[in-house]
Amino acid sequence: MIRTVLGDIPADTLGICNAHDHLFMATPKLPGQELDDPDAATAELKAFGALGGGAVAQWTPHGLGRRADDLPWVSKAAGVHVIAATGLHQAEFTPPDVVARVKNQLGELFTSELTQGIEGTGVKAGMIKVAGGFHGLDEHARATMTAAAEAQKATGSPIGVHLELGTGALDVLELLCGRLEVPPDRVILGHLNRSPDFRVHRQAAEAGAFLAFDGPSRANHATDWRLFDALIALAEAGHAGQVLLGGDTTTAAARGNPGMPHLLRVIKPGLEKELGEAAVKGFFVGNPARAFDWATEDRAT
Repeated sequence: MIRTVLGDIPADTLGICNAHDHLFMATPKLPGQELDDPDAATAELKAFGALGGGAVAQWTPHGLGRRADDLPWVSKAAGVHVIAATGLHQAEFTPPDVVARVKNQLGELFTSELTQGIEGTGVKAGMIKVAGGFHGLDEHARATMTAAAEAQKATGSPIGVHLELGTGALDVLELLCGRLEVPPDRVILGHLNRSPDFRVHRQAAEAGAFLAFDGPSRANHATDWRLFDALIALAEAGHAGQVLLGGDTTTAAARGNPGMPHLLRVIKPGLEKELGEAAVKGFFVGNPARAFDWATEDRAT
């Protein structure tokens, strides 16, 4: 089963999934670029749905303006499933008072938002989002990942990881799946497109994690222009079943330019020409259904 903001659904009903995006987000690192308009979020979700989109995973964690109380009606109005996140981003993305308030109770907080609801709304998170650092893990990252592992073991929820500029994937897996013993198929490594190191991609896939390529058409990252090469390399190495695709719209300026529809209007048909419809259906449908599935349903209450 997959936990959405409107309740739990069978994994095989998720549909075409944008595996990493944001309907709402506000961070001190991006002043003036807040995603905080419910009508705009609904319009964006409807535009994605109009192209066949069935679900969006919103990776906005605790303290960053998730607007959890708005997510159910936005999802219902657009007719698109939404998966919300608990977790904590890098300290520099998160208001200092939020970090100070929750740092000693992270595992309890994550578990509560997954099983009871987010900040008194009753809307439950369906995933945990944490973040690494640039080519490594600092104390904050290790603390949040340790808490994420605790919550994952209590619930079966997947863990999505922001990789800073796409780096540090193997460090993350060493901590989460090595020392903390999280099953690798419960880990989604995000932003791998930003560091087109095909050797690292292959090693992360061999470890058993899901690999998210998100943020198409960001001019300051190696995104679209290396995306196809990276995915072809993974498919040829036998790892097509671990690939996820997302848009990662994080600013008001990026909404609609290119926005969520770009993923289905441009990226999907282009990949179908290169890799065939069956493989791309896996990227958008089959793989997300497994990645966001709660592996221990009996504990997901």
